[in-house]
Amino acid sequence: MTHPDEARVIQLYDTLATYDADHQLEMALAEDITPSEDATTWTVTLREGLKFSDGSPIRAEDVVFTFRRITDPADPKSGAAGLALLDRDRLAATDARTVTFPFTKPLATFPDAVAQYSNGIVPEGYDPTAPVGSGPFMLQSFDPGSQSTFVRNPHYWRAEQPYLDEITIIDFPDDTARVNALLGGQVDAIDQLPLSQIEVIKANPNLRVLESETGSWIPFTMRIDQAPFDDPRVREAFRLMVDREEMVQQVLGGHGTVGNDMYGRFDPCYPDDIPQRTQDIDRAKELLAEAGQSDLTVELVTSPVAAGLVEAAQVFAEQAKEAGVTVDVRKVDPGEFYGDQYLQWTFAQDFWFTRDYLPQTAAGSVEGAPYNETHWSNPEWAALVEEASATVDEEARCDLIAQAQQIEYDLGGYIIWGFPNSVDAHTAAVQGLVPDKSGIPLTSFGFRSVWLNN
Repeated sequence: MTHPDEARVIQLYDTLATYDADHQLEMALAEDITPSEDATTWTVTLREGLKFSDGSPIRAEDVVFTFRRITDPADPKSGAAGLALLDRDRLAATDARTVTFPFTKPLATFPDAVAQYSNGIVPEGYDPTAPVGSGPFMLQSFDPGSQSTFVRNPHYWRAEQPYLDEITIIDFPDDTARVNALLGGQVDAIDQLPLSQIEVIKANPNLRVLESETGSWIPFTMRIDQAPFDDPRVREAFRLMVDREEMVQQVLGGHGTVGNDMYGRFDPCYPDDIPQRTQDIDRAKELLAEAGQSDLTVELVTSPVAAGLVEAAQVFAEQAKEAGVTVDVRKVDPGEFYGDQYLQWTFAQDFWFTRDYLPQTAAGSVEGAPYNETHWSNPEWAALVEEASATVDEEARCDLIAQAQQIEYDLGGYIIWGFPNSVDAHTAAVQGLVPDKSGIPLTSFGFRSVWLNN
């Protein structure tokens, strides 16, 4: 899904819970989400007086419909990843505002799962071609691949929001067109400001840069079930080729934080006592020699699907030369990258927004995850993740997560060299945007809280 598409979803649909700009969970359509003692059942209580954009009430039955739709085994939606244990047959509305979510095993991370923007609440009988939503705006028009216009939802539950009467979300073909639209006054805000343009924007008194430290990551992805990456020595060697500080400086212009091949950096359970991996060319050469892979040549598939990906590929290719590895960078357009070969590339890249560890594993690492791009499979790791997901006690859960992170650090298919800051730009008239740790641009596309001070 492209950034404009994500922005559209967020305008149309609200979730039961959400994350604030500091990555702290808070209630949204739900006023309360409570687990049973063993976390095998969760009870959701909706706020009073909620309405969809057509004025009809948001009922418990709509929540049941939404999550049965998301987890339909014949057509699962992306949000189903964190809800694999849901007992759909027993999911039920117990009154107009209360829903019980039963699970086949304990699920400690349920609130996070329902806070993902892909799990917005829709009405029973929902028609995606004529969307009725629970979010701050309503769709007025949509020209696929070009732009869409939204108008204020008069029935939105947050007092006085949204502040704007209308917004238009535009798909731009490239960075240059997007920046020129801002400079030319055709748009009020843009996401993914190229780092080379930061000083240009700062020098303009009518424009502002919005920069956020995030837990987003743009990894290199090594398929562990395909040569040469089916050998863990090769995967370790590739991680040791990376000069992470140089990556952050050259690719991100210093606008980011060095990574350590682990995701979920804002998770309370993130194990920051695991030693920082640094470049070690001699050891990388030794490992490649042991694996019979000296003078290795590999193809790296990249695409401008997120800021920094193509540049990171080019820098990595230069760094790998020191270890005697030739990296042939193949740049493809986003349509091809996310086409039939997506998740099948042997060596490629991707981008992820901020998530805590367990929800991220559900989306991208457990067997059966919708985006298991490294084809990661490790029974010991999987058992730890399953146990952690069922563990309510936070201290015990953190211990299990640390063990799981260590296994991925040692054997996984990701190279996580850094966490890029989110850098966007807007006119001085735009008010209400604030730094946001989610990594989703423009304050998680939170246009409901934006106004213009003309």
